[in-house]
This record gives sequence, structure tokens and C-alpha cells, in this order.
Amino acid sequence: MSVRVRLTRVGSKKNPIWRVVVADQRSPRDGRSIETLGHYNPQTQPSTIVIDRERLDYWLGRGAVPSGTVKKLMRAPNTETVVPAPAPVEEATEAAAEEQAEAPSDVAAATEPEPAAPAPEPEMPAAETVSEPDPEAPPAEDAPAEPETVSEPDPEAPSTESA
Repeated sequence: MSVRVRLTRVGSKKNPIWRVVVADQRSPRDGRSIETLGHYNPQTQPSTIVIDRERLDYWLGRGAVPSGTVKKLMRAPNTETVVPAPAPVEEATEAAAEEQAEAPSDVAAATEPEPAAPAPEPEMPAAETVSEPDPEAPPAEDAPAEPETVSEPDPEAPSTESA
């Protein structure tokens, strides 16, 4: 499979705008492409040429052959090079490196895995949790509710809370 870096037309009638794409040599001009590397608009003064140089170098290193027009666009003086923005993951890594430099003891304590807490045991065995309603007992809606009594703490009693 021979891979080419070439142009694909995306503009409307009498409005040519081109994409710089990587495509299989056998696919049609406006057909399937592998990756879009940039765009070219010849109608602006000067012509707008934007190419992701990093990805272009990658594909040229893999053996992709640029078309004649793409070679000219690569050498054009007004070609803009797109530099991808750094991923936010790198920012988080830099922030973590700064924190590690400031407080290495805190980071070491935070990186140690905490022992897993044992799972709470159920209060009642699983067989007793599912119980059938007593046919003689009145339904829960009809049963009289017992009033809750809230007792206020005795001000003279010693407090059990520690400050």
C-alpha cells in the first residue's frame, strides 16, 4: 500500500478550499483519507496554508510520498506550522513535581497505600433478614406510632465529649 500526502477538495462550486491529507494512492481524490494534516485556501491574499508539521514529518518518515503541489506548499514562505497544545496531563505532572519538591515527606505519606478497611459485617444473618409478614399483626400503616421522646442532657452531668 503506497501512502501519499496530497490535497482533497472540500470547497463548494467555484470556491476551492483544499485539505492536506494522508491517503492511499488508490483512493479517489476526494475519497477516503487516513489523516488530515492541514488546509490550504488559495482565495485569500496571501494564500492561507496551515500544516501540522509534526504529523507531516511522521508520515514522511513512514514512507509517505508528497504530491508536487504539497511539496510546493511545504516550501511556501507563508506556510503556518501548527504546534499541538500540550496535553493537560503534562500540567498535572508538573504540578505534582513542584509539590514533591516543596514537601517530599507529605508526598511520600500520600503515596503509601492505606490498609484496606475490613468490610462491615451485617448485623443479622442473611437468612433472617428476609422475613415474611406476620398474618396476625396489623399492617405497618395502621399500627400506632410510638411518640419519640427526646431527653435533654443534664447540665450538671460531666461531659463525655473531648475537646
